[in-house]
Amino acid sequence: MRYPFDAAPEEGDAREVADGILWMRLPLPMALDHVNVYAIRDGAGWAVVDTGFDTSKTRAIWETLLAGPMRGLPVTRVIVTHHHPDHVGLAGWFMARGAELITTRTAWLTARMLVLDVQEAPTPETLAFWRAAGMDAATLEKRASERPFNFADIVAPLPLGFTRIREGDVVEIGGRHWDVCIGHGHAPEHATLWCREEALVLGGDQLLPSISPNLGVYATEPAADPVTEWIESCTHLAHCAKADHLVLPGHKLPFTGLPDRLRQLIENHHGALSRLREHLDRPRTAAECFAPLFKRRIDAGTYGLALVESVAHLNHLLALGEVTREKREDGAWAWQRKA
Repeated sequence: MRYPFDAAPEEGDAREVADGILWMRLPLPMALDHVNVYAIRDGAGWAVVDTGFDTSKTRAIWETLLAGPMRGLPVTRVIVTHHHPDHVGLAGWFMARGAELITTRTAWLTARMLVLDVQEAPTPETLAFWRAAGMDAATLEKRASERPFNFADIVAPLPLGFTRIREGDVVEIGGRHWDVCIGHGHAPEHATLWCREEALVLGGDQLLPSISPNLGVYATEPAADPVTEWIESCTHLAHCAKADHLVLPGHKLPFTGLPDRLRQLIENHHGALSRLREHLDRPRTAAECFAPLFKRRIDAGTYGLALVESVAHLNHLLALGEVTREKREDGAWAWQRKA
């Protein structure tokens, strides 16, 4: 793998990564402190790929970008790779200014559902899910008494109407033709776009260079197996990948060497699963499986993501028939490797 650009653009600035394609970076208030967004010169304006959170700070940065590197031209289309809030957050804001939204059906439906689903307290199903995962008592008590994160807190309202893309579609943007290839695991029906005329790929979070995307299971689908979906998607996308593809990812730096990176992304999870199998020589809850999966200390800021990914890997081993689980009196599943 190689990184053609040694540094990201400064806040409010842009870097041209190909003719008529700008790379920009927006801040996030979390451990992963940024999201990459892109603007492609397209007819009388720009097509924007992903948007950042809906916050006053992010909107102000976009105003700076629009007036500066984007030369005051309008955003006419917004392509959203997947439904996560750092990618779809300002899609509705751009739509209110006249932009067309282009995304997958599942991404649009999921985002719109979550924007409309505002909770003032954790639902009983969510509390039961946390107990089943073995969330420690102090964390569970704290979270049960707090207003939970709501999608609508950082995602602008999504009006009705979008343009659907799906596997095998070809989208013309800025005189280039982009093949749509769909991935799963990190997010359902995640779109990646592969340029026919040049070795360029818009990868979103499906194709990241130095970190692995979170594969999480939630109370909405507690038996999900995103690890299988992820490995299958990496295998599927590997058929399209070439070493000279310049991948424009949702986080970190643009990179080349995609075939090797896809192999790494698969091997990372196989390695984690091997360590997890060894760890399950005795009954363990999902919350007791952080050490073999992540090989680092999990703090309060990353606890939630670690918990849902731990459940995902345990669900995968259950689907393979390699583990058993029993519900304890406290509501937690205890998982163990089959003899």
